Amino acid sequence: MYLEIVSPETTLFSGEVESVAVPGVNGEFQMLKDHAPIVSLLKEGSVKIFGAIELDEEVQDKFTKGDKNTTLLHINSGTVEMSNNKVIVLAD
Repeated sequence: MYLEIVSPETTLFSGEVESVAVPGVNGEFQMLKDHAPIVSLLKEGSVKIFGAIELDEEVQDKFTKGDKNTTLLHINSGTVEMSNNKVIVLAD
């Protein structure tokens, strides 16, 4: 599935991933390929990207590596939309 993470300043990441977990206002949830369409508000926490990804050099300092093929991005708030195997995270 395709993931795009956008901040007010720039696009932080866009590319194929295995799955993504986000800090929803009602708790963390994970989206896999063929997940039902969803729109949700996000609270402070970490966006967890699963799968081997490559980050642009300009934004690498915003991300941290987790276990195995997991990459984390701390956010203060935002929204997420999933539709047709494309996830868009608008992050603050």
